[in-house]
Formats: sequence, structure tokens, C-alpha cells
Amino acid sequence: MVGAVLTQNTAWSNVEKAIANLLADDLLDPGKIVAVRKDYLARRLKPSGYFNIKAGRLRNFCRWYIDSGEYAALEKVPTDALRQSLLSVHGVGPETADDILLYAFSRPVFVIDAYTRRLFSRLGIVAGDEPYEILRRLIENTLGADAGLFNEYHALIVQHAKDICRTRPLCGQCMLNGCCPAAQIC
Repeated sequence: MVGAVLTQNTAWSNVEKAIANLLADDLLDPGKIVAVRKDYLARRLKPSGYFNIKAGRLRNFCRWYIDSGEYAALEKVPTDALRQSLLSVHGVGPETADDILLYAFSRPVFVIDAYTRRLFSRLGIVAGDEPYEILRRLIENTLGADAGLFNEYHALIVQHAKDICRTRPLCGQCMLNGCCPAAQIC
């Protein structure tokens, strides 16, 4: 859940460094994150970028998490209600909420991120500028409610987008180039 908050606008490798800093200082605990001075927390989060903003967001999230009864209580909350509750936390948007729902709570909610938009728009499946909820529901309705499938499918999209379907794509190495309209112009 910490990673979902910290990965906003940064690469996962930088999030891992920030999480390692929290671990090294024995701060990877919601109570400790709330209790520590914000400037101290921000310095630990520096590798993740926007560290002052993320320190505030992470503290907001941890306060909500503690006040909500932590994992034992939250895992009993129905998915839609839990999503709405997550979205009520200042600094948690749809992608972060869905990341937490899918990866921390194994809920069948698909995460729409920049990689998903890039790949699906290049394949001509979507325009790429659709609202988040439209894309999320399109994928969920197409695949059916299966958290394991969503987890694997999203991970494969992320890997493909990082390795091949980059901002500057490597279409010649892509297994999808035969059916990809964007491959014709790469």
C-alpha cells in the first residue's frame, strides 16, 4: 500500500529505494509514519520524487488506515465501499485506490495506468484519452471479475510497455506488430 502511494509519477525502482529507507529506519509501519516528523519522513522518501508531497499523502493514507481498523477491518469491507473510502483520502486517486484494491486486497479491480493507455491506444483498442472509469469498466467487463487475471494481465502490460512499447517504441521487437496500427509508423 505504501508503494501504491509512492509510485505516483515515478519509476518503481525509485519507490524501492524509498521503501528501503523506511525499512532501514524502522518506519515501515502506519503508526510510525503518522508519528514521525513530516520533514524527516520526506527525507526518507526523497528517491521517490515529490517527496514533500508524498510525505503528506502517505501520512494521510496511514491516518485513514489506522482510523479504519487497519487490514483486518478493511478486508471485510465490500469492494465498492472500500474503493469509495480510499478515494476519500486526500492524495489517493483512482489509480492508487485500484492499485491498493488489486494488489493488497486481491479485489477484481483493474488498474489503469500510463502503460495501459499507451499500449491499448497504440493497438487501436481505445483512443487513449477516455476517462479513467470508462477504461477501467471496459477492461473489467471484457475480462470478467477475476483478481488473479487482472493482476497477471496488468503486470504483463507493464512489463511489455517498459521493455518494448516504450515512449519511443521498439516495434521491430514487438510480438504484436502484425496487428498493431502504430507499428506501421514506428
